[in-house]
Amino acid sequence: MSVPPAAPRVLVVIVNFRTPGLTVDCLRSLEGEIGRLDEASVVVVDNASGDGSVERIGAAIAERGWSAWARLMPLETNAGFSAGNNAAIAPALASSRPPPPDYVLILNPDTVVLPGALHALVSFMQGHPEVGIAGSRLEDPDGTQQHSRFRFHSVWSELDSGLKLGLVTRLLHKHVVAIDLVDADRASDWVAGASMMVRRQVFEDIGLFDTGYFLYFEEADFCLNARRAGWLCWYVNASRVMHYAGQSTGVTFTTGPRARRPRYWFASRHRYFRKNHGRLYAFCADAAWCSGFVVWRIRRLLQGKPDNDPPNMLWDFLRFTLGPDRSRPT
Repeated sequence: MSVPPAAPRVLVVIVNFRTPGLTVDCLRSLEGEIGRLDEASVVVVDNASGDGSVERIGAAIAERGWSAWARLMPLETNAGFSAGNNAAIAPALASSRPPPPDYVLILNPDTVVLPGALHALVSFMQGHPEVGIAGSRLEDPDGTQQHSRFRFHSVWSELDSGLKLGLVTRLLHKHVVAIDLVDADRASDWVAGASMMVRRQVFEDIGLFDTGYFLYFEEADFCLNARRAGWLCWYVNASRVMHYAGQSTGVTFTTGPRARRPRYWFASRHRYFRKNHGRLYAFCADAAWCSGFVVWRIRRLLQGKPDNDPPNMLWDFLRFTLGPDRSRPT
């Protein structure tokens, strides 16, 4: 008589920084999803919020009976998104009791997991052993699809990002980072870290997230390392997750005025190019974006186009990418 395969073990990691209300809502959305899996648990890492997040999230877990599957891990310092995730993932992978998870879901606190989303990711990974990373379909609260699958950043994508010219975008279509929206599963270079499932073997092959990134570009870097180790990355359309983009930083707000880019965004961008492609390539990427952006700003003034760029974008780019101020803040 054959022994049935063991149920996959899933660890969900949520890194909170001063968004306790959203984190509690995210946990509430996970309650039914966890019940559909035999072996699943959640760790909420608080990145030294210092705003009462620990007390509010801890109270919600206790009062709502979530302690059977969710626990809180407060950290003393905020070393960034990668470090926060690693704080929960590392001990889980090293554990013998309970056994390490088969899959780790990296989940933003500003998300609501829609019914069946977690199960869809697990089912896809179970059926595709060659896939190491799978990402969800992210949506606005009204159901509008967000971009959640992407191409790797390149010199050409930087030129397109800075220039903002339709003709150039069409010519460089195969290099544009944000891939066209689809309603079907598709292979991807990388997927958004707001809801990204990683197979345990990927961590064993390439290690944890790079803590040299404070925030942003870490998921692209991780997916690139996985690709180089032979793992595929896919977008799973049936896994639907509502995403309140940019709630922690304001950088990725899809509506309203754009927030000024923080220094760590520029530091992460610079690290991605220099680490993965070398100093010369990073310089070329910088030059491509900067020259394109200067042309765009001149064209915007001459044509009277609206100014939707983050405040002080060019000055901050020069200071934090090319100047002496590109060190990462805490």
